[in-house]
Amino acid sequence: MKSVKEMVDEANAIVDHLPGAEALALHGREDVTFVDLRDIRELKREGRVPGAFHCPRGMLEFWLDPASPYANDVFQKGGTYVFFCAAGWRSALAARTAQEMGLEGVTHIEDGFAGWRDAGGAVETD
Repeated sequence: MKSVKEMVDEANAIVDHLPGAEALALHGREDVTFVDLRDIRELKREGRVPGAFHCPRGMLEFWLDPASPYANDVFQKGGTYVFFCAAGWRSALAARTAQEMGLEGVTHIEDGFAGWRDAGGAVETD
């Protein structure tokens, strides 16, 4: 059986990734979409990156596919997509999936929302 760690390592070997501290420089650019893959409970508990698009991990493939009845226009506009989750594991797998499905400009925050927050990234709370 393949472990999750092995899967994440394989994903990181083929997708672009950067630490939260470097992602700060991308925030607020019109050509960059931050994509928050965390569960809604995590967002409520820990806060959000301002302006990030929330895409629950379980809906990603359906929202990416333009032929899906659930296709989301956010993924059709192009530019750079910065995926993130809590610690970088889900976002590594999601970035790999998005790349395999043909989405261009995909990267992910390797240390997740925690890395973003710890680097001084802005956080909105309810």
